[in-house]
Amino acid sequence: MAATHALPPAPPVQRPRVLVVGSAFASAAAVMVFVALIGIYLSQRADALLAGETWLPRGLDIPLQQPTTMLFTLLLSCVTMQWAVSAISHDDRINSYIALGTTLLFGVSTVVMTTYLWSLMGADVSANSQSVLIYTITGGHILMLVVAMAFVALMAFRALAGGFSARQHDGVSAAAIFWYANVAVYFLIWISIYVTK
Repeated sequence: MAATHALPPAPPVQRPRVLVVGSAFASAAAVMVFVALIGIYLSQRADALLAGETWLPRGLDIPLQQPTTMLFTLLLSCVTMQWAVSAISHDDRINSYIALGTTLLFGVSTVVMTTYLWSLMGADVSANSQSVLIYTITGGHILMLVVAMAFVALMAFRALAGGFSARQHDGVSAAAIFWYANVAVYFLIWISIYVTK
C-alpha cells in the first residue's frame, strides 16, 4: 500500500507594499514643490543681480553656522533612520526603538534651530519679497519635517505594538523614504538660500 504525503503548508501571503509606494509618490511630490519654490527664488535673485541690485536688503543677515549645523544634524538623522530600518528588519526591537527616538530628537533639534535662525535673520515679511520667499521655503520645509516626524512617531508606535517584524517592516521603510526626501530638500535649501545667499 502506497503511503501518501501531505503537501507543505502554503507560505503566508505577503502584504502589498502600498505604504512604501504611497510614501515614494508623496516624497516625489514634496520634492517637486520645493524645487519649484527654489526655482522661483533663484530666478528672482538672478533678475535682481542682473539689474545690478543687491539681493538681500540691508538688515537681512543670514548666518551660516546654524544652517550648517542643521545640515549635519539631518545627515546624522539619515544614519539613525537607516539604523531603525536595519534593526526592525532583523527583529531587533530595542535598537529600532532607540534609532527611531534618536531620529525624532534630531528632527526636534532642527525645528528649534530653525526658529532660532529666524530670530537671528531679522527678516520682515511686510518689507520685501526676499523675506517672503525665504520664510515660505524654510517654513514649508519645517512643515514637511513635522509631517515626517509625525510619520516616524506613528511607525514607532506601530513597532511598539508589534505591527512590524523582519518579514514585514514596510511602515518603517516608508517613513525612511519620506525622511530622506526631507533631508534632500533641506540640502537644496542650504545650497541655494544659506550658502550662495
